[in-house]
Amino acid sequence: MKIVHKGFAEYQPTFEAMKVFNAERGEDTEDELWVVEHPPVFTQGLAGKPEHLLIRDDIPVVQIDRGGQITYHGPGQLVVYTMIDFKRRRQSVRQIVSALENSIIATLAEYGIEAAADPQRPGVYVGERKIASLGLRIKGGSVYHGLALNVDMDLSPFTHINPCGYAGMEMTQIADYVRPCPTLNEVADKLTAHLSAQLNPKETQA
Repeated sequence: MKIVHKGFAEYQPTFEAMKVFNAERGEDTEDELWVVEHPPVFTQGLAGKPEHLLIRDDIPVVQIDRGGQITYHGPGQLVVYTMIDFKRRRQSVRQIVSALENSIIATLAEYGIEAAADPQRPGVYVGERKIASLGLRIKGGSVYHGLALNVDMDLSPFTHINPCGYAGMEMTQIADYVRPCPTLNEVADKLTAHLSAQLNPKETQA
């Protein structure tokens, strides 16, 4: 699995690149994890309802093709896009989602943060507060989009929406629990290592 660091990148071109990568990949294309940080943007999923955008401001809203409702990406948030072959892995969607959640939980545990998944709501939570969001798209036997982990960011734009469609959902981040807060690159190295282990296709083939 190849780790690709995209740096600080606008959302729309990254989204278009994901679709192109997915459309052009073949049976032997190596899976990739794209590590990126975005400028402020709201992304609205396929089932997204406009009423979940509570306050219209100057942050752009981009309609995209993943599942789920509206969420926010911004500086200080670690985003990892999982460009993986779904057919080759012989895993269910639930297994892939669990792999992403478990990788985030293991990463947070390295910083002494006790987090958990919620079977009723996608994502990872510290108590009742959400620290990471998930959203996937499966097309042509492959997976794209991925996860967003709040590291050290301005959380206030989340109050402009019902995060992932949940009214009153309180968000949190690594910086609320760890000082000095680790850098985005440090967290990315830990998280991608866990993801590579959890998503290793050699362990999923019969």
